[in-house]
Amino acid sequence: MIIGGGAAGLAAAVAAADALRAHGVRVGADAGANGVDVAVCEADERVGRSILATGNGRCNFSNAQVDAAAYRNAAFVGAALDELRRAGGLRGGDGVDPVHAFFADLGLVWREEGEGRLYPLANKATSVLEVLRAAASDAGVREECGREAVRLDAPARKGDRFHVRFADGAVLHAEAVIVAAGGNAARALVPESLAWEEPRAVLGPLRTDARLVKALNNIRVRCAASLVGRDGAEKACERGEVLFRDYGVSGIAVFNLSRFAEPGDTLCIDLLPQHGEAPLEELLRARLARLRERGGAGTGDDVLRGMTLPAVGRAVLKAAGLHAEKPLAQRDVPALARALKGLALEVRGVGEARQCQVRRGGFLVEAFDPRTCAARAVPGLHVVGEALDVDAPCGGYNLHWAWASGMLAGRAAAESLMEGARRA
Repeated sequence: MIIGGGAAGLAAAVAAADALRAHGVRVGADAGANGVDVAVCEADERVGRSILATGNGRCNFSNAQVDAAAYRNAAFVGAALDELRRAGGLRGGDGVDPVHAFFADLGLVWREEGEGRLYPLANKATSVLEVLRAAASDAGVREECGREAVRLDAPARKGDRFHVRFADGAVLHAEAVIVAAGGNAARALVPESLAWEEPRAVLGPLRTDARLVKALNNIRVRCAASLVGRDGAEKACERGEVLFRDYGVSGIAVFNLSRFAEPGDTLCIDLLPQHGEAPLEELLRARLARLRERGGAGTGDDVLRGMTLPAVGRAVLKAAGLHAEKPLAQRDVPALARALKGLALEVRGVGEARQCQVRRGGFLVEAFDPRTCAARAVPGLHVVGEALDVDAPCGGYNLHWAWASGMLAGRAAAESLMEGARRA
């Protein structure tokens, strides 16, 4: 049984059914005594709703260059991805990323965009969900929607089955269970003996001191952004687009930094990353001198005209303690250069959960075998996707992990069932 019909759950279902059928085992509710019923139990009224919401409805389903180093708990992820490659994936061949081979075999066609991001050629997340559901249906997987699992009891002794209780009072039994539900739903289903970190939303906008950003609402800048902790040490740095909002900042660069952000940190925005601070000072002094030679007043607005948008320039001047409409002196240049190279915003927190793409936290990976995503202390129980304490930056990495962990767990659960049947 797979609890959760999102990305990881559907991948697990297809992988499990494929592995069983490859060994001649019938799959389906009517498969008979020698067959296996593979069921996806989803609390929502349909499976895959979370897939449809990704990438603004386009579904950045993977990346052309997935690197385990990009993930939280990189060693665990690396071991899992190595195992998937070693086994050749579920449907793939040599030299091809197993997740990509899996989707190619399902019939998905995609294109690569900037920074290796992979999107379905149809540019719709529905394409990804449709090939998964079709493959699951063809393989005999059963969907049970509107089924919210609320309790999971592990077998009391060898030979017993898992008991899964649902919100409507129904109880189903299973030889193996894959928990693919995200967030706190997973906590209620897995034994308390397995360590857990409370999930928090990440990959989202940052709420900051609004005094500078309110006047910049909906303005985008290309920049370098760094996150500095309370101790003054840089925690992370990103280059890309930042979108100012009236509550703070957004954009892919900010989303990636949000993985490490805590209240009290400082977000430093370098508006001119192509210039060092000393060369920038020289440039500003030269601009001020030329303005004076031409008879201009040399105000802050004058100096930054053509270099930044007016609203951005005024925010920078304010941060530097300078007046936009008053003439600048040469002694003001260092402060202006510092503000351009490090517009500082105090972080108040990450945006609301609905604004964020993933959650950081979940079950600590030390309790699981990375080759199977199986709980070491609970035979037959696997935990995948966002339910594990694994996350990564934007770019398709998080969905790649969902597919990969689901594939590993699905195959491992199927092989365990077949091994048990052989021993019996």
